[in-house]
Amino acid sequence: MSSQILADLKMLVETESPTEDLAACVKVVNTANEITARVIGTKADVFDEKGRPVYWLGSKTPQVVLLAHLDTVWPIGSFNPLWNVEGDVVRGPGIYDMKAGFIQALYAMRTLDLEKVALIATTDEETGSATTRELIENVSKQAKAVLVLESAIDGKVKIGRKGTSMYKITIHGRAAHAGLEPEKGINATVEIAAIVNTLMALGNNEHGTTVVPTVMTSGTTTNTVPALATLDVDCRSFKLSEMQRVQEAIKNLKPIHPEAKIEVSGGINRPPLETSATQSLYELAEKVAKDLGQPPLGSASVGGASDGNFAGMHTQVLDGLGAVGNGAHATHEHVLASYLEPRSELLAALVTEVLKRNN
Repeated sequence: MSSQILADLKMLVETESPTEDLAACVKVVNTANEITARVIGTKADVFDEKGRPVYWLGSKTPQVVLLAHLDTVWPIGSFNPLWNVEGDVVRGPGIYDMKAGFIQALYAMRTLDLEKVALIATTDEETGSATTRELIENVSKQAKAVLVLESAIDGKVKIGRKGTSMYKITIHGRAAHAGLEPEKGINATVEIAAIVNTLMALGNNEHGTTVVPTVMTSGTTTNTVPALATLDVDCRSFKLSEMQRVQEAIKNLKPIHPEAKIEVSGGINRPPLETSATQSLYELAEKVAKDLGQPPLGSASVGGASDGNFAGMHTQVLDGLGAVGNGAHATHEHVLASYLEPRSELLAALVTEVLKRNN
């Protein structure tokens, strides 16, 4: 393995970039561009998208998009040591999710046509891509394929991802003295508890539909009938129709007490990445791996979402083409260095085949 690819990865990882730290995200994009100038011989365009920095190397109307993100979940100074190599195992904040994926894509771009391919890296993926969703969808509408550099799962590429929905349910009851006249109150805790039971019945194992009540707050003092309660709800599914079914049920929740009031905010954040959008590219990737003499990739469907969910609404997608390793968002986050170059070569060969098939 080339020592330079590892040195470039080290430089990127040591430029810590938690999503919420805008200055750090600007810095990591600039660091990525320094590496780009050395690896490619030219710099990427860096621009502001609704207040967030975006890195864009290559075609402005690409046939194939390599999609990455440079933000991480790790606050500065929270991952120690910042860089550690023990044999094949390389550790660092965001190395698996997903700075190694970006480096692999950058090295693949050395042999690809910058007039037909683009490498795009955003800086708000970990918090839902609120500022870059429109950009991702617009470029995906024009592209023949979007290849996502999120980490592999046990070495496997990802052919399915659950969509995500987030809701906040608020119950407005009426306060009363819990000892003297509780009957004059409307108990928001009782109301929200009934809603929890209703939500738990909305899951569907067949389609991986989960409806999970998470953060709940209610009441003010121990001797007062609670007048206000709130509940956050996390919903996920592999099927958009399932997400729409759950959304309709949540939006139509009714309180028990006729005078209680219910408010529901939120909705579908990311649609699912369904296998109908990934199967053909997965089959092509397996063929390319075989032609390169690499072992079969294997495939997996996972519960987490990525920017590939947005792209899959508009074009063919294959996700999980990034680093091989383990520990996303965990203290044991690491990549296997021996896979960096082979996966980069696989990516370049896959892009070449996609271009051949569409020209």
